[in-house]
Amino acid sequence: MRYWLLAGLIGLMAVPAARADGGKPPSHTAAKPVAASASLTQAQQRLAQHQAEVKRLEQAVTSQESDSKRASERLQQQDQAIAELQKQLDALRAKPPASQP
Repeated sequence: MRYWLLAGLIGLMAVPAARADGGKPPSHTAAKPVAASASLTQAQQRLAQHQAEVKRLEQAVTSQESDSKRASERLQQQDQAIAELQKQLDALRAKPPASQP
């Protein structure tokens, strides 16, 4: 019920808006092609800006991925060094203390 009421109200509001131009057909003037051309040029400029921004963001992501990979490799090397030092420490602890003369 509410849906039909809402649809009816929207329909009634659309009728005056459609008739606001007096029911006259659109006039074909030279201003419309110029405006359309300017709008197209603006759209092309925005597209070029967006494409440049996408390219910049892609490069930033690539750089961050590279940095992350290097950091991961560095951490892996440090983990290996720690494991080796831990082995050496365990071996030293396992040896009986040298007797003092």
